[in-house]
Amino acid sequence: MKTCPYIEGILLFIKCKSKNKEKCSDDIDFCIFITIEFAKKQHYEKHIYLSITIFLVCSLFFYQSNGQQDKEGSNFWNNVRFGGNVGANFGNNFTSILIAPQAIYQVNNTVGLGVGLNYSYSERDLNRFDDFKSTVAGGSLIAIASPIDYLQVSADFEYLNVNRNFADASFDDNYWIPALFLGAGYRQGNFVIGARYDVLYDNERSIYNNGIQPFVRVLF
Repeated sequence: MKTCPYIEGILLFIKCKSKNKEKCSDDIDFCIFITIEFAKKQHYEKHIYLSITIFLVCSLFFYQSNGQQDKEGSNFWNNVRFGGNVGANFGNNFTSILIAPQAIYQVNNTVGLGVGLNYSYSERDLNRFDDFKSTVAGGSLIAIASPIDYLQVSADFEYLNVNRNFADASFDDNYWIPALFLGAGYRQGNFVIGARYDVLYDNERSIYNNGIQPFVRVLF
């Protein structure tokens, strides 16, 4: 399984915090090049520039934080917050498990950038031809901002591998699917509730029922 270049890009970008700005700029240019070439190969040309724009905005915030902090190495982990989702459902010959941890680096009081992991497993066994076992795994890049009190806006890019095995093997499927969620929610302390919309939503391939989803985010 190949690593998504978007994930490689954000990890390389975070490493820039310990480098000088000239080197960091070269790394960012290289990450953007990887992102564009990868998207072309996957036939997502019409969505490239939207993803790149968000990536560049994130880059700008990191540049600002580099100029404001003198001892970032020692302060880095003090500014990291953790959260995510864990869930399970058992019964009626159906099993579902979800694990989705997140880590957000708080650049300043307004902006946070981070990464997430996504894993889910589901199985149905009713002695029917469409019984299945499904595994979804991948990662996400996350940007959040609170321009005013009680409001949080966010951009979440997910890249997931979907593997479905049916009782009738002719229905088996395995593919990668991107999702780019733009959202807004009501914020109270570490708790946010709101809604988000997948601008890359594919009605035939997406793992979600529709492009609009409610969400809850809690970070500690």
